[in-house]
Amino acid sequence: MPPITALLHTENDALRLGRCLETLYPCDEILVVDHGSRDLTIRVACEYGAKVLTAEQGASPDTYLQSAYLQSVRPGWVLCLDPRESLTEGLAASLFEWKLLPSGSLSAAAFSVFLRQETADGWVDIPAPQVRLVPSSWKRWERTFPAPDPSAWALEGELLHFVLP
Repeated sequence: MPPITALLHTENDALRLGRCLETLYPCDEILVVDHGSRDLTIRVACEYGAKVLTAEQGASPDTYLQSAYLQSVRPGWVLCLDPRESLTEGLAASLFEWKLLPSGSLSAAAFSVFLRQETADGWVDIPAPQVRLVPSSWKRWERTFPAPDPSAWALEGELLHFVLP
């Protein structure tokens, strides 16, 4: 069973972070990298059992820094999320099923997920899946998320991305 670490970058996300963390039950640990929150973000993260790291002052989360943050996770896989996102039950079930597969059957280099985004007119499906589940040794980043990988396998279920207040 490969362990999964959820990785989130936050800044003043206390009002939405709890909804995200509530859905991360398939993950073995949660790592929150906080970028100078002045609200209760860190407190909320700690109440959900997350490990909180303080981002380097004034630094953007580039490839070098992302690799430095990943030094804090145990070997396994990293699920990258925005604090405004939540796993659907279908995606959570897919992650549990994936974790039950024998280690040798995990032949994909990365896994992608589909997103549904909240809009003023309702929910919109984002057509292309995004790489979000990668090995902890992953080296290709675009800011806080893994770079696209056409060979990534898509998992069942979706991430819900909330944009409205």
